[in-house]
Order: sequence, then C-alpha cells, then structure tokens
Amino acid sequence: MINLSDIINILPRMKSGDSLRNALEVLPGYNPERCNGDASVRLMALSDLYKVYIPSQMSLEIYSKLYLALLRSMQKKGTRLAVQQQNQNYKAIMQQEYSGIMGGSDSFTIIGTSGIGKSSAISKAINLITGNRVIEADNPYTKVVPCVIVQCPFDSSVKGLLLEVLRKVDEVLDSKYYQNALRARATTDMLIGSVSQVALNHIGMLVVDEIQNVANSKNGKSLIGSLTQLINNSGISICMVGTLESSRFFESAMQLARRSVGLQYATMGYDKYFQEFCKVIFRYQYVKQRTEITDGIIAWLYEHSAGIASVVVALIHDAQEIAILSGKEILNLESLNAAYQQRLSFLHGYIQPSISQGKQTSKIKRKAPVPTAENETSDDRISIADLVAKAKNESIDIMQLLKSNMPVVEVAV
Repeated sequence: MINLSDIINILPRMKSGDSLRNALEVLPGYNPERCNGDASVRLMALSDLYKVYIPSQMSLEIYSKLYLALLRSMQKKGTRLAVQQQNQNYKAIMQQEYSGIMGGSDSFTIIGTSGIGKSSAISKAINLITGNRVIEADNPYTKVVPCVIVQCPFDSSVKGLLLEVLRKVDEVLDSKYYQNALRARATTDMLIGSVSQVALNHIGMLVVDEIQNVANSKNGKSLIGSLTQLINNSGISICMVGTLESSRFFESAMQLARRSVGLQYATMGYDKYFQEFCKVIFRYQYVKQRTEITDGIIAWLYEHSAGIASVVVALIHDAQEIAILSGKEILNLESLNAAYQQRLSFLHGYIQPSISQGKQTSKIKRKAPVPTAENETSDDRISIADLVAKAKNESIDIMQLLKSNMPVVEVAV
C-alpha cells in the first residue's frame, strides 16, 4: 500500500552525467540500403531527421530543474497542511472568504530563442522523469498526473488558461472537472479555487508554454497573478516557458521578476557541440549519391541557420527532398542553397549570411540585404558568429541584434 505522503518514492532515481546524456539521446536506426529504394519510400524516411535528439548542456539543465521542481511538489502531497488547504480551496469554490496557507512551492522560467529546442528538451526530460505515467496512491486513494503541459492563451485569458488545465487533467484521468466548470458557469475566482483543488490533489507540476503571449496582452499581469495565486493555494511547481520576448515583461516589475528566476538560453555557438550536431544529422542521407560533410558545409549551415537547431534540421531535410524530387540525388551545397532559397524565404529577414543570396524571385515585398559597396572588403562585414556570441554573453535577443547590426531596406522584387 502506498501512502500519498510517500508518493515521491515512486519517482525514478535522478540521473546525471553520461548516464543522463545516454538516456536522453535518440538516434533512429539508419539503413543505407534504403537509398536504393523508391523515391516515395526515401521521402518518407526523411522524417527520421526530426526524430534525432542530441542532448546539449541545455537539455541536462532543464532535466535537473524539472526533476527537483517535481520533487518539491510531491513532498507536499498528503501532508496536514495540504488537508487544511483543501478546506480553504473549497471555500474559494463556494465564493467564501479563504486564504492560501500552504505557501508557494516553486515557479521558474525557461526562456530562449525560438527553435533552439526548449519544448523538445522539456518533453524528453518529463518522459524520462515520469515515463508519462499516472502515479496512484492507496491511502487515501488518488491519482496524480506528474506533469500537465498547457499553452498560454494568445489573449492571456485567465479563465481560458484555468479551463485548459482542467481539460488536460480530464484527458488523463477521465474525470469531468472541465464539464462541471462549464455547467456551473464558474467565475474566474471560482475557477482559481477549483483548479487549486485539482492541482493539490492530482497535479505534480504545471508547465505553461508560450508564456511570451503575456508580453503583448493587457491581461498579462493578471494571468501571472493568477498563476502566483495557484502556486500559493496548491503547493505545486509552475514552469513558464517562452521566447526572449517574455524577458522584458518579467523585468518590468519586481513582483514579476521574483517569480521568473530560471534558465535562459540563446542560439548555439559555433562550437564543438554545433559541429557534432551537424555531423550526426548529415549522416541520415536518403539520396542515391552519398556525400561526407566538410568544414565548409558546417560553416555554411551555421551562417544560414544563425545557430538555430530546428533550422539546421529543416535545411538538411529539405535539401534532400529537393534533390530526390529533381533527380539530382545528392546532398551538397547546391541542394542546401536551393532549400534555403525556396523553403526558408520567410526567414531571410532574420538570417542574413555574409555570402551572396542570389536574386530574389518572389513577387511580394520582402526585406533584402543592403548591397555591399564595391570598395568594401570582407573584413568590414559583420560576422554572424560574433553577433551570436554577443547575444549569448549579454542575454540579448539574437533576432533584434541581427536587425540592428545588419540594416535592411524594403525593395519591390
């Protein structure tokens, strides 16, 4: 028999070092014979590139942060204080005067540039920590969802977020909290009490993704306030995940900054990890003529991705797709450049390599680099790698830094 107060003993032991790296790493099987198959089979096999996961230092830090946050939440389940808080939450649901006597557990942020793999790292970490299974206790009988992941509403609606938490819990536990809340036409205050009660009994940790939506909404501070209230009334840990845009919001007030201490990441530097990442992804070739990656290709990939992992994968995937469809059947700089020009055109305003982009063929207006003067030397050009390093060291948004250091003009093409 498992008592609720002993529920932390069910969690797997915390991993670290090489053991953690090996547990997080995902390398799909690769069969070179597939390169001789039909085009349709090879095009389908290309999806394996998106399954590859090579843990970085960010992955290890996120795992440790989430594990300890979940542990702190679980330690509060089944305590005398938790029972007292249940009574207070019931008063909140009944719209009576109540108080948060349990105290906050933990709230923190994971902030980084879009596309660097934050969500993937969180998903891998949670799967490793909990195995995506529901934890059951016998005394008293209850089910606990170790981690619930929701997205911050685009308009930062407090009611919308609280209802989404209930809906996610219902999906896992087959309960009816969401339906009951709709039927009762619950107010926001009633919902905070209801969600606090559900979180206290059934949630280990709450992850709120896309938290940058609070930065551009008048409801932003209200939503963060409701999350703070939820922490105090349930004792669970809350992790807020977003892009660098959310940093300015949290820095705007002391009470927001205090609740948002956590991890912050920029794009990858041109270092050993980036080079190894490119080499591993490049091995998954499904074109008929196999090539080996060179230092020149790695440098090209860095300049044309600005160190964003998802862009690197997209370039290598789409380059092979174009090569197969066109019949050229080779992964080289020519096919990579075709992928950059044809498939990543919307990113050209943010990723501006120092090498020539070639003539634009689109008929819509878009940002184009300012032409280089004839007397300008290569030493005068701004290095993408230097800008990325500066963004990482000074915690600056790389996209804003690129815009400010590489002027663009609107041209009709």
